[in-house]
Amino acid sequence: MTRVLLIEDDPAVRRGVSLALRRRGHEIEAVGTGEDGLDALAASAPEIVLLDLMLPGISGLEVCRRIRETSQVPLVILSARGDDVDVVVGLEAGADDYVVKPASGEVIEARIRAVLRRVAPAPPDAPALAEHTTYGDLAIDRAALRVAKGGEDLALAPSELKLLLFLSASPERTFSRQQLLEQVWEHSYYGDARLVDACVMRLRAKTEDNPRRPRYVQTVRGFGYRFGPL
Repeated sequence: MTRVLLIEDDPAVRRGVSLALRRRGHEIEAVGTGEDGLDALAASAPEIVLLDLMLPGISGLEVCRRIRETSQVPLVILSARGDDVDVVVGLEAGADDYVVKPASGEVIEARIRAVLRRVAPAPPDAPALAEHTTYGDLAIDRAALRVAKGGEDLALAPSELKLLLFLSASPERTFSRQQLLEQVWEHSYYGDARLVDACVMRLRAKTEDNPRRPRYVQTVRGFGYRFGPL
């Protein structure tokens, strides 16, 4: 059972999503405003947050930013706004995924499971990798799912952590955006490259001294990204 916090102002959508996820065995707390959502997050410690963007009072984007100031809880935006600008802004605010409404219960649950797998321990039959690796001033502890820069732990959202772990497992190998979508986000649909690009931007802001001249997650123009510490 997964504890889910749903922040959605539309009563019909709130009921529909809650019912669909409860039928699939999840525990749901549903609230209608950003203020109530922030209070519920502090009080109930959910395992994942589903967040609408168009909320009364505090906007969904502001809620997302405030959550990311204090927590790296997995967060998926559910929004009827599917324009490129809206998606990119939502992802840049710190969301791990973005689902355009209306979406079926099956799709929402699949996204929940995919995001939660990004912070799950590797399965016993996974290829063995060095648990502790250091690249420049970046230290990666795969067993503890921790990353430190210059001795200071970094607060990485699930998508940021999974992307860094995936790329650093194959240094110097270049992956296309589509490959990263399939391996890290576990899904694909038109425009999904925005997920990768926004996550790379956030990851660089946390790991690089100069995000415009990255040492770690490097761009291979016209193709994708690679992990290439200098």
